[in-house]
Amino acid sequence: MVKLPDVYISRKAEIVARFKQVLESHMDDFMAGRINKMYELKDIADIICLHPVHLSKVIKLETGYHACYFYEQRILLEAKKLLADSTLPIGTIARMLDYDVSNFTKFFKRFMGMTPSLYRKALEITT
Repeated sequence: MVKLPDVYISRKAEIVARFKQVLESHMDDFMAGRINKMYELKDIADIICLHPVHLSKVIKLETGYHACYFYEQRILLEAKKLLADSTLPIGTIARMLDYDVSNFTKFFKRFMGMTPSLYRKALEITT
């Protein structure tokens, strides 16, 4: 008789877990400079051997968030870490995260409610 696993997760949960694992590994490689191009959803779908539309739908159904949400959260985390180093110019940080300065500022402001420079100043005040 086949032994069932002690903990069974649904196929949807397995797909989401694999997506997050590939995304985290990719972002670690990107930030370490081991790769120089951000993956798109279709790239991750290829790695997981799923159609991008199916992957996107499963992530939305299982988590309530679109796949891009997880990208954005990780990029925001990296941006905050990099902005804490006041010796790094904001333009350099934007390029490190594969943005031009204008789009990086818009991206950051959308999530944090302030520009990267204001965030950096707020960090300086609290330290």
